[in-house]
Amino acid sequence: MALLAVVATGGLFLDGRTVLGEGVWLKPLKFAVSFGLYTITLAWMIGRTERWQRTLHRLGTVTVVLFIAPEISIITFQAARGVRSHFNVSSTLNDVLVKAMGGAAYVGWAMTLLLGVFLVWQRKVDRPLAWAIPIGLFVSLAGMSIGYVMTTPTAAQQRALDAGENPPTLGAHSVGALDGGSAMPLTSWSTGGGDLRVAHFVGLHALQLLPLAAVGLGMLAGRLSLLRGEGTRTALIVIGGAGHAGLTALLLWQAERGQPLLEPDRLTLTAAAGLAGAVAVAVAVVLATASRDRHGSPGD
Repeated sequence: MALLAVVATGGLFLDGRTVLGEGVWLKPLKFAVSFGLYTITLAWMIGRTERWQRTLHRLGTVTVVLFIAPEISIITFQAARGVRSHFNVSSTLNDVLVKAMGGAAYVGWAMTLLLGVFLVWQRKVDRPLAWAIPIGLFVSLAGMSIGYVMTTPTAAQQRALDAGENPPTLGAHSVGALDGGSAMPLTSWSTGGGDLRVAHFVGLHALQLLPLAAVGLGMLAGRLSLLRGEGTRTALIVIGGAGHAGLTALLLWQAERGQPLLEPDRLTLTAAAGLAGAVAVAVAVVLATASRDRHGSPGD
């Protein structure tokens, strides 16, 4: 993935072709970075296990061979051809490649779920990390599942199918706008309508963020006495996981209603404020309880 990211970065400067208004090598670059983070995190998680290591290593290998490798190979192949990879059914070859990516995604989802189940039952000394890993995995699975929502034919595509036509694309990541319209720089998230990729991205990377949060809280515990109790840090991780899941759901809801990320309506802002408030209150309660327990314990 690191090598591909370097090659794709070079391609952005040397290859002037575009697909849907963006450089053909931007998608391989983004997926190389994303898959790189996913595999590094997975390897780190498996390396910290105490039981079923051989089984987990095999599951990790199957995930790379049957999910990561086919997905990134097809995305890169289509970029080299200068055509769209996802949703592209404009020819027999493109249709076969789209179906192959769909099958690989199902395998990846199932393997990630199995890995999560095995990781839940690990014995770990650090309780916050023991909770962060499976919560991160399952929120990541929810984010991964949003990819399947994108494959549903749009209303216009469904009308074409009902009329016996063969539309060149099936599925879309934009809602209320056409894919390839006005978009944010780098991410290419739609600014003319909702974009399902926002929630997909946020949910997917809970796999990295929650374990990193657990590690960060452990480092802060040496300086902040309120965080020294494992129970306190574990509660904060659970709250963070719930908040991350809530944010993913909120972004999906916003996109499904055709709203650009940076143009939320009053209802979306109200829901966001409610989510932020609930998380803030829960964190305050946990820290207040930790402070009370610390001052009330013998020897303090």
